[in-house]
Amino acid sequence: MKVFYGTGSSGNVKEAVSGLKDPKLIIMTATADFFEKCVEDLENLYPGVPSIGCIAMGYNKTVLDKGVTITGFTEGCTCVTGALENVSKMPAKCISGFLDSVKKVNPGKDDTAVIDFCSGNDAGVMNTLSFALNKYNLQLMGATGDAGKVSVNGCIYEDGMAYAIIKNNHGKVKAYKENIYTPATDVTLLASKTDKSKYYIGELNGRSAKQVYMEIANCAEKDIETQTFVNPLGKMVGDDICIVSIKGVEGSGLTCFRQVNDSDILTLLSMRDPMEVAKETISSIKNDFKSVSAIYSVNCLFRYLLLTDRGELNNYLGSIASLGTSCGLIGYGEHYNGQFVNQTMTCVVFE
Repeated sequence: MKVFYGTGSSGNVKEAVSGLKDPKLIIMTATADFFEKCVEDLENLYPGVPSIGCIAMGYNKTVLDKGVTITGFTEGCTCVTGALENVSKMPAKCISGFLDSVKKVNPGKDDTAVIDFCSGNDAGVMNTLSFALNKYNLQLMGATGDAGKVSVNGCIYEDGMAYAIIKNNHGKVKAYKENIYTPATDVTLLASKTDKSKYYIGELNGRSAKQVYMEIANCAEKDIETQTFVNPLGKMVGDDICIVSIKGVEGSGLTCFRQVNDSDILTLLSMRDPMEVAKETISSIKNDFKSVSAIYSVNCLFRYLLLTDRGELNNYLGSIASLGTSCGLIGYGEHYNGQFVNQTMTCVVFE
């Protein structure tokens, strides 16, 4: 498999695709000012070529904070794109179309991945797809784009999920999830007075959720929104940690970026050294793959802000790119094999 990466800092798609020949799939990210024009221009330049896109900052070894990025899959793959519509209310309505798309690539064992961009209701969409992912042994990574818009084959969807199904014709694929957080304490926090529609937590252990978080994270109310970069909440699922990023304060409670239900057991998380965790990720990939042709990834916006503040962003992206061609986007939520996660890097690796 071969992958092309190009950029247009002024939002010029023609500049970004310079050198791209005979693509089997194009993945586009563009910042908000350019998105709709970029979708139109891309379709005009490559009519009939499967494509998906979203509003986001793209990257390879560095982040392009304004403009358009193009990732083109050019050899050794079979690709189909499509969309789920009305995902805020009925994501399952279009599942038959997704299943038809899967059948078109004829997935084998460990050779097919889904890359998706979602405009919202990510948890509901992932739940809808979980049956198909398990049935066909599909790997998945994806992201929440900005501004509630995604694109498929030149069409923009404002309440949709865009997907690309990619079969590696000459090797395997595998998705990974990188978490830089670990439990900071053995104290458990019982959530109550939650509101699913607002991703709201009213109380932890029967007290104001805001007050409990301020005490255990040792921070002032005005610092809660940035303290979550270092100390998010976490929900333990077996040995796995589902990160719950805090969005802000609402009254005596907290709003989050993922749903928390009454009686969920949470804990406070603390940050490990991101570069040490990156070494572990690289080691895992090297153990699983003799050679890597491409990596497509999403890094959470909070990770982007954290790594930028620490002066480690380019070192981090460069370390992942040491494995092979590496590109991706900064997302507002991350997807990993049917899970909707926060403050995470997820990626799919192609042999």
